[in-house]
Amino acid sequence: MSDTASGARIEVEGLTKIFPNATAPAVDSIDLEIRAGEFMTLLGPSGSGKTTTLNMIAGFESITSGRIALDDTDIAALPAYKRNLGMVFQNYALFPHMTATENIAFPLRQRKVGKSEIARRVSEALELVHLGGHGERLPTQLSGGQQQRVALARAVVFEPRALLLDEPLGALDKKLRESLQLEISRLHRELGITFVFVTHDQDEALALSDRIAVFRDGHIDQCGTPAELYETPASRFVATFLGDSNVFTGHVRDGLLDTGWCTLRAPAAADGPGALVVRPEHLRLAVGDEPEAGNPNVLSVTVTDIVYQGAFRRVLVRFDDGGTGQVRDTAGVSRSVTIGQRVEVCWSADDGVLVPDDQDPEGADAVPVPAGAR
Repeated sequence: MSDTASGARIEVEGLTKIFPNATAPAVDSIDLEIRAGEFMTLLGPSGSGKTTTLNMIAGFESITSGRIALDDTDIAALPAYKRNLGMVFQNYALFPHMTATENIAFPLRQRKVGKSEIARRVSEALELVHLGGHGERLPTQLSGGQQQRVALARAVVFEPRALLLDEPLGALDKKLRESLQLEISRLHRELGITFVFVTHDQDEALALSDRIAVFRDGHIDQCGTPAELYETPASRFVATFLGDSNVFTGHVRDGLLDTGWCTLRAPAAADGPGALVVRPEHLRLAVGDEPEAGNPNVLSVTVTDIVYQGAFRRVLVRFDDGGTGQVRDTAGVSRSVTIGQRVEVCWSADDGVLVPDDQDPEGADAVPVPAGAR
């Protein structure tokens, strides 16, 4: 591959897509800047607008209004083949009658690249995705992971300045997904081009991304680094969609959250309605001992289940209001709890985050059920 490859900056302004007979826009006037060389992930539940946005950037879907720019050049009116963007699909989209080499060479032949240059680039692309020696195999002679590597090689062989990936690992099993996540991360580092990656898998987004744009109902709820979104979510939706959360809703006054069934110390915030988000790893079990000093929030709960997950265990609990939550507890620690046992959980006020209570009850099935919510 070329040593001069560099990433393109992609900007969308006021981007809108309204499908015929739709009751609401699929994408509703979003603004997003994707920096040159960045790994940007578009994350959200089904129907949130992330794939439609990617398809509009790719040129596979027309826009209703707005602007799409590649390095300050408006490309919204250009057909897909003139945008020079690489694309990787979930279903691989390989030609079944062509070998791996022929599939990878296809975009170069379309661009009328010379035979010797095609041979050089295809050989480099096969090595880049660790498929040297597999070039003469047909797709049916390759595993699912190998087919996806061929699709990746085909998407980058013509040296695009941006690579668009539409849930490329969705059809693979967990272990293979995790292996190819590492490969995609390596490719991003080695190629130095801009990656725009669509997924609904939160763990995948956290593992791969420089930044994540969280989509909901055609809008972007929040955009930031994985750490920013996980540690300081801007809304209850982001908090519950990106990772597990214990959520307590109520009214804040003088640094206290009154839920109607308990009062909790909250981080400093303006008075008014809100939701307190506490990640499971910040809760501590107090079994047979006094709660740890410095943890002003203490609640009695009932253990409903215990899930062993190797390095840690998830202790599922029920709060006294009937809501559910969980504690991420280090496996092997000598805290013995059993299903049905009454225990105390505690946490520091600084370990919680106050966010607007923006949960839509009618759309509750679009996100994981929040814990402790009334």
